[in-house]
Amino acid sequence: MKKWIPGIILVVWVIVVVGFFIIRKNSKSYQDDIPKRQAVDTVARVLQPPVLRFRLPVDSFVVENKKVRRNQNLSDILVKYGVSYQAIDQLARNAKHVFDVRRIKAGSAYSMFLAHDSLHTPRYFVYEDTPVDYYTFQLTDDSLHVTARQKPVITKRKVAFGQISSSLWNAMTDNNLNPVLAIDLSDIYAWSIDFFGVQKGDWFQIIYDENYVDGNSIGIGTIYAARFNTMGEDYYAFNFDQDGRTDYFDEDGKSLRKAFLKAPLKYSHISSRFTNSRYHPILRIRRPHHGVDYAAPTGTPVHSIGDGVVTRRGYQARGGGNYLYIKHNSVYTTSYMHLSRFAKGMHPGVRVKQGQLVGYVGMTGLATGPHLDFRVYKNGAAVDPLKVKAPPVEPVKKENLVRYEEHRDSLMDELMTIPIPGPEPEQIPVADVIHSTPVTLQ
Repeated sequence: MKKWIPGIILVVWVIVVVGFFIIRKNSKSYQDDIPKRQAVDTVARVLQPPVLRFRLPVDSFVVENKKVRRNQNLSDILVKYGVSYQAIDQLARNAKHVFDVRRIKAGSAYSMFLAHDSLHTPRYFVYEDTPVDYYTFQLTDDSLHVTARQKPVITKRKVAFGQISSSLWNAMTDNNLNPVLAIDLSDIYAWSIDFFGVQKGDWFQIIYDENYVDGNSIGIGTIYAARFNTMGEDYYAFNFDQDGRTDYFDEDGKSLRKAFLKAPLKYSHISSRFTNSRYHPILRIRRPHHGVDYAAPTGTPVHSIGDGVVTRRGYQARGGGNYLYIKHNSVYTTSYMHLSRFAKGMHPGVRVKQGQLVGYVGMTGLATGPHLDFRVYKNGAAVDPLKVKAPPVEPVKKENLVRYEEHRDSLMDELMTIPIPGPEPEQIPVADVIHSTPVTLQ
């Protein structure tokens, strides 16, 4: 065995020496490659696009994001950053045809872009007028001007459903839906459904767009189709463009717009209905109440339920307080009582349009609280406003029927894929369909 030891030692020595030279060569190659790799990294950093906000490279400035305080104006903001009054005055003049600087309002966001120098010299002032619209004020001495721009808006197509347990508004919030949907639905169905009378268990399905800016919802876009089930009856609404005007029609192509709105105001509840014998809370006697009382806060807007002419305006101390009568046609007249005040221009002989503001809820005359006493007269006789069936307006025209039916069927198929709400309200996942709107990029 001892005679093999010198040979083994020789082999190990050879392996060590060869390994040393291989490692040294690789190490030298690695060191030689360092400048090349550093150059590649530098090029990659140079080619990487800058981070932009309001079309300005954020990394090139010190950016301060703030909100306009109460009673603060453009001068108050810019003077604190060292901008001279002369420059501010010139800036306001230059902006005159783009943006009136007097419109800057408290609570709005703004951003200051400052230079990376020792003085943090102001370079740009960006004022966000709306979630979409913003104005960039360039503050360099040789270029004092303002540019109007818009943020990119992303529109997402969504489908949703819900069941009513207390109110339409609460049904939206219970299902994590934008509550503005409640207002939009009440507008679409204003002539068909009395939303003051919806019941627990009623349900709805909707296909609609929601708009987003910077990942935040800024409101509801188009509602393409809806199905509202109340008291077991379905009410469909399909958005359709006819003769350049977009409107809503039912499954048979009849317009959802009628001669009258279903109710003269929003955000209220019925406190008293049409009856021939109601106990008056102030007079303490039973007498007919030929109207519907809508309880609502003082100042709530009241609208005319249809086109017509104001025939009477006055005040009744021991009755309706401030009241207004509107004659809609040879058959129907409506009255609005206990108003806190009238809308501007409401005098006998004035023509009003459907949905036009005519007054504000109050408690003038004999009233225990703020409400609107609304009445409808048919051929001079009082009728229950909640039971008036107004005739529809123009349906889908014959020449557009085939196109409408194809459009309706497509939306109907989509509605049928939305689950019918059960006892527990829930929201269907948002459809992964995104449309970009034609706006100026940020």
